[in-house]
Amino acid sequence: YFLLVNLSFLEIWYTSNIVPKMLLIIIAEQKTISVAGCLTQFYFFGSLAATECLLLAVMSYDRYLAICQPLRYPMLMTGHLCIGLAASSWLCCFLLTAITMALLSRLTFCGPNEIDHFFCDFTPLVHLSCMDTSLTETISYATSSAVTLIPFILITASYSCILAAILRIPSGTGRQKAFSTCSSHLTMVTVFYGTLIATYLVPSANSSRLWHKGSSLLYTILTPMFNPLIYSFR
Repeated sequence: YFLLVNLSFLEIWYTSNIVPKMLLIIIAEQKTISVAGCLTQFYFFGSLAATECLLLAVMSYDRYLAICQPLRYPMLMTGHLCIGLAASSWLCCFLLTAITMALLSRLTFCGPNEIDHFFCDFTPLVHLSCMDTSLTETISYATSSAVTLIPFILITASYSCILAAILRIPSGTGRQKAFSTCSSHLTMVTVFYGTLIATYLVPSANSSRLWHKGSSLLYTILTPMFNPLIYSFR
């Protein structure tokens, strides 16, 4: 529950960073934002999205210990370890996004000053610059790949071990009980990572802007909205 509290706290700020301004744009048609405000929105959006990736990996490790090492779980997943893993996730991602933020703030933006998106995302911002953005794009792609793919590999490895452990349980009731402890997390990981990878790790030349905006709405609004329902099923 400590990790769920972190996830819930994160998604409250995640949606609060994007949805209010988006509603002003759509409903009140206040379609302006300052450069500083846009960069600030991107910084918190990028930091919180990256933190969610790491928190999901930490939660999968927690489920791995609970199912594969049940007798040693209280000794392995201590309160200090939980706090350390959660704090490291927050700190690491906010520092990594600060690198991209620093590179973006050094760019010169020229007209037309129109962002073809619902919020200030990296790709629409870079397209507005009249400078060479190759270095900024390379570093951003490297950092986003690291905070997306490395946790995804850890999650895949954890669930491979979990699946093997569940299949070794002789009774059907035991297998069902073991799987129910991680089904909510697995559902959320599938939705979140599926849209995130499709949006950011597919080269922009091969993906339409409409798909980019549509998939962005899935993990910025719909996923945080459904997560409380998914975790409340039990």
